[in-house]
Amino acid sequence: MARFGFRHWLPAFLAITGTSGTFASSHVPRATWPNGPFVTSGRWIQDAAGSTVTYVGVNWPGSLDAMIPEGLQYQSIESIVSRIKGLGMNAVRLTYAIEMIDQYYDNEQTDVTIQKALTDALGQDGGGSVYDKIISNNPSFNTSTTRLEVYDAIAAECAKQEIYVHLDNHVSKAGWCCSPLDGNSWWGDEYFNVDNWTRGLSFMASRGKTWTNLMSMSLRNELRIPLTSASVANTYSWEQWYSYVKQGAVAINKANADVLIFLSGLNSDQDLSPVVNGTALTPGTATFNRDDFSGYGDKLVLELHAYDNIIGPGPSNCTAVEEKLFNTGFKALTDDAANQFPMVLTEFGLVQNGTAAQDPYVSCLLDYVPSRNAGWMIWQLGGSYYIREGTQDFDETWGLLNHDWTDWRSSDFINSSLAPAVKKTFTINNDPDPNSSSPGTSDNESKGANLRSMLTSGLFDLPLPFHTAILATLVVVFY
Repeated sequence: MARFGFRHWLPAFLAITGTSGTFASSHVPRATWPNGPFVTSGRWIQDAAGSTVTYVGVNWPGSLDAMIPEGLQYQSIESIVSRIKGLGMNAVRLTYAIEMIDQYYDNEQTDVTIQKALTDALGQDGGGSVYDKIISNNPSFNTSTTRLEVYDAIAAECAKQEIYVHLDNHVSKAGWCCSPLDGNSWWGDEYFNVDNWTRGLSFMASRGKTWTNLMSMSLRNELRIPLTSASVANTYSWEQWYSYVKQGAVAINKANADVLIFLSGLNSDQDLSPVVNGTALTPGTATFNRDDFSGYGDKLVLELHAYDNIIGPGPSNCTAVEEKLFNTGFKALTDDAANQFPMVLTEFGLVQNGTAAQDPYVSCLLDYVPSRNAGWMIWQLGGSYYIREGTQDFDETWGLLNHDWTDWRSSDFINSSLAPAVKKTFTINNDPDPNSSSPGTSDNESKGANLRSMLTSGLFDLPLPFHTAILATLVVVFY
């Protein structure tokens, strides 16, 4: 027997009742972007109306020596955000260093100005020159503008252009990341003070409450075994990871209960398998339990990183790449996982040269991740840094933009690989047929999403006698 969906019987229903097909718009206004706060339900991120949200974005570093988001000496904030928007993306992963908050407290709770920050990082001449260019491109800034106010301005412009902000705690001591020798690797490492870390998370979560589009925060970028101290290295384990992750999650949630909290794994965030599989958090016997995050268990998201030089299988073997990602975390998106979570690939990337569009490894990722209904954010946006590893105006060949942030470094990669992947992700995750199951979803999940959509569409603003008839029809149609 033919199965009729909502789109088939609604026109006939409206004809019988004499109701205009536009009745909903007069009763229920369009949800105001970003329609937060977001929550999680199984493997999905959902907005306040229960609609699925998929992150697709780019990294924008702000955690290097100057502790100011990069590129402002070349372009305005508005222009840079417009580049993100122009790709069709909806999110930015904005990195920061705990050292910025440490200096705030050391300076009697007053942030450092961008002028001083640049002079400290680049010297009097270098800092002064870059400062003048930043002010020229961003005339709302002046000698009293602080680093945190730059973050505020970026968040405001992202909100204006409808871009979600995800704050990423990239390092403790500001600088280039990530090495097992940089003192930022693991809790207790040379610069990774636990109390300062939780204070910094709390501070940024609290400040972000004034940003309408701060939707999520990470706990820490690329945890890895520290090689600066044998005693600290001996604490590197899943058991210790769990202890500290709970502390960080509490710090964020107490300061800002609205934001999602991203959990990164071990091995430079390439492994979350014990969390997904519910196996022992070694060397102990305890397992990951969402109840340990009481009151905000529906705020947790997993994140992984993937680079072809460290992930393991050959970059041209898509099957091996997919199996590796599945086994280390993407299984969280399936019913077979002991603990289901949304998953976001928050870092992957490649050198932006003439062959970038043909890179087999990234091509695998840009095919696999969207097909799993997962979010992603590529590393990284900008073509240069104020200073990196002692070199001023460092050229970033992995940057999507060229050195002066005026154009794409590899337009072929943008046009033939990246932009189509953005479109593909949103096409897959916003299936136009309300009766078809999205890839990776169960039939019941799909039907539930359809029902939620109908219940929030204004349909039930009809007079009471119609409610019973509609609900009876829903039972027949969907079940």
